[in-house]
Amino acid sequence: MTDLLSKFDALIAERAGLGALGVQDPFSIVMSEVKSPTEAVIDGKPTILVGTYNYMGMTFDADVIAAAQKAVAEFGAGTTGSRVLNGTYALHKDVEQALKDFYGTEHAMVFSTGYQANLGMVSTLAGRGDYVVLDADSHASIYDGCAMGNADIVRFRHNSVEDLSKRLGRLPAEAKKLVVLEGVYSMLGDIAPLKEMVAATKGHNCMVLVDEAHGMGFFGEHGRGVYEEAGVADDVDFVVGTFSKSVGTVGGFCVSNHPKFDILRLVCRPYTFTASLPPAVMAAAATSIRKLMTAHDKRARLWENTRHLHGGLTAAGFTIATKTPESAIVSVLMPDQETTVRMWAALIELGVYVNMSRPPATPAGVFLLRCSICAEHRPDQIDTVIARFQEAAQLTGLTLVTA
Repeated sequence: MTDLLSKFDALIAERAGLGALGVQDPFSIVMSEVKSPTEAVIDGKPTILVGTYNYMGMTFDADVIAAAQKAVAEFGAGTTGSRVLNGTYALHKDVEQALKDFYGTEHAMVFSTGYQANLGMVSTLAGRGDYVVLDADSHASIYDGCAMGNADIVRFRHNSVEDLSKRLGRLPAEAKKLVVLEGVYSMLGDIAPLKEMVAATKGHNCMVLVDEAHGMGFFGEHGRGVYEEAGVADDVDFVVGTFSKSVGTVGGFCVSNHPKFDILRLVCRPYTFTASLPPAVMAAAATSIRKLMTAHDKRARLWENTRHLHGGLTAAGFTIATKTPESAIVSVLMPDQETTVRMWAALIELGVYVNMSRPPATPAGVFLLRCSICAEHRPDQIDTVIARFQEAAQLTGLTLVTA
């Protein structure tokens, strides 16, 4: 009998092999309690969270929680419908207005997840006969959008302005092209040279979409993202983002000033054929977005915490993916998969949760432990994380190289 799952046998065997190492499965963590944006209980132990993307710590904000509770009481638990049928409540329009105010754009469109935002925008904007030009390290949702839209994919070397220019120059001048860039790349925590990249698209019959999932809230004068800090807002056609990072809830969105933008509500399949987000999520998101507009102290604390962790781990002898703290992601490079797994397991036993990342999520041959910093981390928590990394290195035999 045909087994359609047999193509995953190698991965099944690899996952089963974790048992031979005597470690817990890094991809099946259960948090039995979540006490704050930076603390949880895992396997009965108090644990510092350094792998949740909760950059601005909005998940436990009192105003956000109150808004969600009020929405449940007034609108119920869910919408049971698509946005183009019965699934648009006043709360959905309110969160889209909050996004327009935050980004200073004419249009905003909310998706049920950030993944669907990229899937929907890329697949709808670029179809058969069009080109999507993207960074080789682009997120899976961007690649999946290319596949769904059936556009031709043209990859350029990660963060290489020269290779982007070269590949654009090889494409037919009359062909329609969508250039997709990311402000912050989630695996290594590095930022894109957006000013130079956007300039390289000029004269090539392109539209530009920037994914700011990991930059919203703390880059740029208004916290709009790396594209704002780079000064290219007027040259970017679409900005995609998510509510599951800085906003602290769930959902995705796209904002734009394109005059025909609203037609996407009828032709974008991941928007049209998906149930809309529940009232509590919309109310929480709108409240959080409006608070982020003036969250200057939080932004300052986030950057201070990021410098603290990056500097402390570097001084301890760990190799960080970026020489300087470029974003709120601090990725600690590991020599191989077994060391990565053992380090992760040692850290969880020591009460620190980070993300373990390996190919294909990371570039080929790259293994790392990814830390995402929160504005609500206390200095003493970060000191503890640095100390636990050092203890884990001793337990696993990882050699540290100090200056």
